[in-house]
Amino acid sequence: MQESLRQFKADFFQALAHPTRIALVEQLRDGELSAGTLIGRLGIEQANASQHLAVLRAKNIVVGRKDGNQVFYSVRDPLIIDVLDLMRRYFHAHMNEALATLKALGRAEKVRR
Repeated sequence: MQESLRQFKADFFQALAHPTRIALVEQLRDGELSAGTLIGRLGIEQANASQHLAVLRAKNIVVGRKDGNQVFYSVRDPLIIDVLDLMRRYFHAHMNEALATLKALGRAEKVRR
């Protein structure tokens, strides 16, 4: 069971391991959007978007709904947005630590002069 969970996590993060796929999911934060809207907002080619959306669909991160000749996408589970929000908080925390370190180094350099 533990190995299955690890594999699930690895597959999930592998599916999100491209900035375009993360951008697609982030665009869906507030609800369903058409493929055309996603393409327009991100300024990417249709073929590129289709490939990335296929990866996200295959890993059950997004779901598609066909309506006529359009496909509308949404995030399968709001917890996925929570994961991305946590990663943003993690990023900011580490950026703040890095900035504090740089400031301390700058102060130490001034003292040596």
